[in-house]
Amino acid sequence: MPEPFCFRFRVRYNECDAQQVVFNARYGDYVDIAMTEFMRALGRDYKQLLAAGLDNQVVKLTTEWQSPARFDDVLDVFVSLQQLGNTSFTLQADIRHADDGSPVARSQAVYVMMTTEPFEKTPVPDDLRALLQAGAPGVVIDQSGRG
Repeated sequence: MPEPFCFRFRVRYNECDAQQVVFNARYGDYVDIAMTEFMRALGRDYKQLLAAGLDNQVVKLTTEWQSPARFDDVLDVFVSLQQLGNTSFTLQADIRHADDGSPVARSQAVYVMMTTEPFEKTPVPDDLRALLQAGAPGVVIDQSGRG
């Protein structure tokens, strides 16, 4: 069975703090970027959602740290669907060191589906529901520069 969708990147110097580890708030950025790329890999990116009069909003984001990441580390963010409700869905991001697979952090983001006008909750469309359930197994977006 293939791995879930993976977004790979390299930790940049400006993302680290005085303790020489990735500053905690950066993990929210990492998760958002990985989940944006996950949606793109599903074939339903945010531009397409907006063009259809839809959007989704993060209403809850949690992160549990397990080990530090440092400048120049290459990290993998594996994204998978955890829950699919009527108007919401939860994506999980497992962040690991690419070299040895050791865990760095785990995040969960709860998204609520919205209409753009008026800005109200709406059911997750059937086509997006099917795409989320299928996921994007085996897809790797590599922005690490490892070649």
